[in-house]
Formats: sequence, C-alpha cells, structure tokens
Amino acid sequence: MKTSDFWTSSDALGEALHLLRMGGSLYCSSELTAPWGFELPQIEDAVMFHFVTSGMCWLEVESLQPILLAPGDLALVPHGRGHRLVSEPGSLAPSLFDLPRELVSERYEILRHGGGGSKTTLMCGVASFSHPVARHLLSLLPAAVTIHASEVPDSDWMQSTLRLIASEARSLRPGGETVVTRLADILVVQVIRSWIEQDPAARRGWLGALQDERIGPAVALIHREPGCDWTVDALAREVSMSRSAFAARFALLVGEPPLKYLTRWRMNLALDRLTTEDITVTDVAGSMGYQSEAAFSRSFKRFSGVSPRQAKRRSAVNDGVRVMP
Repeated sequence: MKTSDFWTSSDALGEALHLLRMGGSLYCSSELTAPWGFELPQIEDAVMFHFVTSGMCWLEVESLQPILLAPGDLALVPHGRGHRLVSEPGSLAPSLFDLPRELVSERYEILRHGGGGSKTTLMCGVASFSHPVARHLLSLLPAAVTIHASEVPDSDWMQSTLRLIASEARSLRPGGETVVTRLADILVVQVIRSWIEQDPAARRGWLGALQDERIGPAVALIHREPGCDWTVDALAREVSMSRSAFAARFALLVGEPPLKYLTRWRMNLALDRLTTEDITVTDVAGSMGYQSEAAFSRSFKRFSGVSPRQAKRRSAVNDGVRVMP
C-alpha cells in the first residue's frame, strides 16, 4: 500500500477540498438601483454564490434571518435552495429569469434592474459539483455561509478574484471558461475553509473524522484507492491502531462501520462514472474491486435502488439517484 502519493495521508480534509471542482457554471454581473429585488428559484444539485462589489443588500433564505451583505462580503447558498436578494427586507422580488438580462457570452450575463435610487453591484454565480466527495461535503454545510470582509484581514483577494472572473467571462478569450471555473473553485473552497475554521459543527461527524489524526488518513485511503481489497485489519494497520479500537473509533466518528462506508463510497464513485463516462458496467465493477459484474450489480442496486444499467441510461441529476450520505 502506498501512502506517499501527492496528497499526504494526514491531509484528508485537504484532499476532500481538492475535489471541489465546479461544472456547468453561469455568472451574472448585476447593476441595481433601489428599490430592487430578485428571487432565484431552487436549482437541484447547485451551489450559488453572491459577492457585493459596491453598495449593500440583504440575502433572504427560508428559515434564516435576513443577512446584510456589505461591499466585499461573499455569501454561499450551497444546497440549491431558492432565495432572494433585495435592497431592503420584504422588498418585491420577481424571479430573476423574468427580468431582462444582457447575454454577453454563453456563461456570462448582465442584469440591470431597479427604481433609480442608491446603487448596488453584485457578482453572482451558479455551479454544480459532480464528484461524490464534493456533493457530500456540500451537503454538510448550513443553509448559507458568509464571509464578511470586515472580519477577514486579507479579503482583498476576493475582490481581485471576482474582478478577474468578470474580465475573463466578458472577453471570451481562449481558455477563459477554464480560468473562470477554477477561480470560482477557489472562492468556494475559501468560503468552506472559513466555515470549517469558525463553526464547531464542522468538527463533528464526517468532517470531524477527516480531521482526526487516525481516522482521517484511513478515510483518505478509501477515497484514493476504492478498488483495493480493504479489510478492517488492513485499514487499522495503515493507521497503527488495533482492529477493535479502529473499528470503534471509525464508527463513532463517521457514523457507520468501515466496510459499510467503503461500499457506500464505491457505489457513489460507480454511479458517477456510469452517468458521466462512456464506460461499461463490467469495467466499473472491476475498478471498484469486484470480481464479477453480478456481485457489483447486487451491491449497487441494494444501495441505489436501481441496477447499474438502469443508472447508466438515466441522468443521475434529473432522476435524483444518489446513495451518499
């Protein structure tokens, strides 16, 4: 077993954050004058973020108190929940998609809206994440996460990053979409890092397990080499623990026994590959450590409710086929 890959086994959380790679991104620059407001509908399996470049606004997410956003503040709505951005709490907020917008490129548009009063400018983004680790990590976040510039000494990086995103999205230069997406990845990772550092909830459950000096490396090994013939004994040896102590601590922190987690992880990766790659069920089964397609299919259906071939014919996003958490 190799534990000296690019990612060190002690950085399981860093490895999880590394897998936060966006896809299907759309960006909107908004020039707004009070009174104004617009509503974003629920978008399944999406992450939405909003960055205030000038002026002020309120973010309204169901079940939360309105959140005031000032220049330099960045807000993340990680679960695709519908929400509103308004100049004042309770302001009228038509659907964003009912408002006229200037389409600059396939992935970038400009919104100009409002009643002619004080001005606010925003940079907003909508994106999706396909990797199972990314989806699972995002599922653990609260309904909204914010970084307030006044509380972050070095927040200038956010403003310069957003300016570069806007510039690349407008200019349509070769490779611009890749640059924009990677910059947005950085923004989202930084927001999540800030939440992990500040919120005690981020030190419990699966995230807490990733940060544990013994269980974190074991989880990272499962993530990195899902096709390996892992046993509880083998994982325990890798992190220098007795079998019984390892099994008990893993179950306590992760919430399920090691081999059940291994199977669930394999099924998530298998689902991702079946629905995003041109690959046979047999090849997926082999990559997940199964000696036969039949054994893999039984396990897959037990966790997902459909056979691998059915999953391959479906869109995982549209049909909601997910087996983790």
